Amino acid sequence: MQFNTRITRLLGIRHPVIMGGLTFYGRAELAAAVSNAGGLGMLTALTAGSPEALAREIEKCRSMTDQPFGVNLTLMPTMTPVPYADYRRVIIESGVGVVETAGRAPTDHIDDFKAAGVKVIHKCASVRHAQSAERLGVDVISIDGFECAGHPGEADIGGLVLIPATADKVRIPIIASGGFADGRGLAAALALGADAINLGTRLCATQEAPSHPNIKQLYVDSDERDTNLIFRPLKNTARVVRNAISDEIVTRLEKPGATFADVAELAAGTRGREALVSGDRDGGVIWGGQSMGLIHDIPTCKDLIHRIVREASDRIDILQNSQIEK
Repeated sequence: MQFNTRITRLLGIRHPVIMGGLTFYGRAELAAAVSNAGGLGMLTALTAGSPEALAREIEKCRSMTDQPFGVNLTLMPTMTPVPYADYRRVIIESGVGVVETAGRAPTDHIDDFKAAGVKVIHKCASVRHAQSAERLGVDVISIDGFECAGHPGEADIGGLVLIPATADKVRIPIIASGGFADGRGLAAALALGADAINLGTRLCATQEAPSHPNIKQLYVDSDERDTNLIFRPLKNTARVVRNAISDEIVTRLEKPGATFADVAELAAGTRGREALVSGDRDGGVIWGGQSMGLIHDIPTCKDLIHRIVREASDRIDILQNSQIEK
């Protein structure tokens, strides 16, 4: 059982299910498991820590799967300059066929990726940015609704509107991102004009996810209300799991004149990574979206993706067989 969409054909995958570019989680074990299950696994370049470490992670992933996988390259301003050109070179020289860019537009990278035959997915949070990315020459748009973990933009537009609005304005394939965790979501995304779905938070609660079991259970125990929108006053909104740290970040930034410096030690990436490894639910910022309300178990990636595809197919069959009363 499988769906044949523009995304499955373009990327050479069996199922229209894409792994998000997940900080900390985007390693060979999880990416390979997603690819082996028929989706597209995604390594996260900046999680590797250096271009050389990324090269090793790519080879490790290749040793674990003979299926396609990609690399996420998030482009963002940082205190310490990131050697993006070296990351790009490693991706190309390692023979990776798909790259997902996020953050700012990949203006200074796309020509080299395209010349090397690498398919470029670009993550956007608005229709106008999707249109700009299409004009730039990317191959696929991943459109991020307000429900998502991470950065949903500042317009607060949910996927029910954002996905079809994007489909109306761009011609290239679309991946629906934000709030997807089961087969009902896949069926809905296809009906709204998308060609695949992106799984982020849902994959953090799988057997292959590299976090502590307490963190995996956190996603099961939480529901759609258990997120915080942090950094809103700074116009850099991010959706994360509600815990003591994210509550404190929200409180501090509500004060007049507050700046990022007031919460820097709470929001530090090292602190969040330590929480994921130790299992301390209140140890740092933990990324999570509203799809937590749809997470009820901790399956293998294979069981999860096959279940999503089966549920979507069943849901579509039910709709096709429904009688419309006139």
